[in-house]
Amino acid sequence: FVAGGWVLVAIAAVSVVMWALILERYLFFYRVRPDLVQAIVDQWQRQRSTNPIVNARLREGLTNQFHGRLLTWVGTINVITAVLPLLGLLGTVIGMIKTFEVMTVFGNGNVRGMADGISQALITTMAGLLTAIAGMYFANDLQNKVERETEHLTEALNADDERTLRAGSASA
Repeated sequence: FVAGGWVLVAIAAVSVVMWALILERYLFFYRVRPDLVQAIVDQWQRQRSTNPIVNARLREGLTNQFHGRLLTWVGTINVITAVLPLLGLLGTVIGMIKTFEVMTVFGNGNVRGMADGISQALITTMAGLLTAIAGMYFANDLQNKVERETEHLTEALNADDERTLRAGSASA
């Protein structure tokens, strides 16, 4: 952290926030999502009607509500993954400014001073890129999970509606 300066500390802090949000989303998917699906299916069964237009709107509203709950924090994770490389670039610029300041004052004779600035530039660039790449992978995975789970819920509600219509027409 000493070699990377305050920018590396900022990258680490933002990365910790990103990983906490990613972990929260995965825990949500494995612990809360099944109960949420059941609650929405129960709500669907209580509120559906014989009118197909009302049912379509209700199904759309419940699906959108579910989708929104699943997407919580995914946008923030995407923003963080976009900011991390920029923080790395900021560290690069600050490191290069240090290098040029040393060159201005001492010329090319202070190799140690120039190496510190170049080291800061490279470390912060690497840290920003590596954390962003890892974050992008998990953000995309979460986005795909959201889309799959929303699709599964829509299919379940449609199938339940079709079963109800078939049962209603069979009894008539």
